[in-house]
Amino acid sequence: MRFEGILPEDAPDPRIERAKLLKLIPIPVLGLVPQTSLEDVDDVGFQSGADDRGYFELAASVTYILWRNSKDHSDSINLADLDEDRRRAIEDVPPWPRPAWLVEQVERLRYPQLWEAVRTTWHRDPSERHSVGNMLVDHVNHILMNQYPQEHGLNGNPWDQPTLEVTVRAVNHRVTVLVDGVEAPAAEIDTDPFVYGIGAEVEGGVVTAVLPRAELEHIRIQFATRR
Repeated sequence: MRFEGILPEDAPDPRIERAKLLKLIPIPVLGLVPQTSLEDVDDVGFQSGADDRGYFELAASVTYILWRNSKDHSDSINLADLDEDRRRAIEDVPPWPRPAWLVEQVERLRYPQLWEAVRTTWHRDPSERHSVGNMLVDHVNHILMNQYPQEHGLNGNPWDQPTLEVTVRAVNHRVTVLVDGVEAPAAEIDTDPFVYGIGAEVEGGVVTAVLPRAELEHIRIQFATRR
C-alpha cells in the first residue's frame, strides 16, 4: 500500500494489508530466533511473481530493530547514525494529526534497522526452485544495492550501475545452521566487507539472512518459524 500527500488520522495501517498477502504463502515464514537484541515489529515485506497459472514465486522479508544495549533502550548506543536530512524528517512534527502507526513508524527510524534481513521464498514447482546459493546471492546483492549504494559505487541510476562483485563463486556450502532447533546444511557468503549472508533449504522453499557485519556481535544467527 502506498500513500501520498497528507494522510488522514484514520488511515489504515499498511501492515494489515501485508498480513493478508502473507497468508498466500503456503509455507511458514521464518525469521531469526527471538532474542532481546532484535525487535520484530511485524514489518514484513511481500514479493510475488505470477503467470497465467497463478503465483509461481512468493517471498516474505522480515525487518528488525536492533538494540545494541537491550537492557536499556534509552542508551545512546542504540541510536542510528543519521544524516541531517533524516534527523530533521524525524524531528519535524507536522501541524496536522497523523495515524498512530505512522508516528510509531517514524519514531523507529531513530534506531538501526536490519532491513529485509530474513527472506523466506517459496516456488510453486520444484523445477522452478533456485539453489540456496543462488537465492543467497540474490538476497545479498539486493541488500547491498539498497543499503550500501555509496560503499559500492552505486549512483542511483539503474541503467548505469557497476556490476556487484558478489557471485555464486563467493558461496561456501561447508556450513550448517539451526532451523527451528534442527541443524541443517547451509550456504554462506562471508566475503563482503559490509554484510554476512547465510541460507538453507526448508520444506517447500528457501530461507536466507543478510546481516550487517558491523552488528554481528549482537545477533544470534539461527532461524525459527515466526509465530
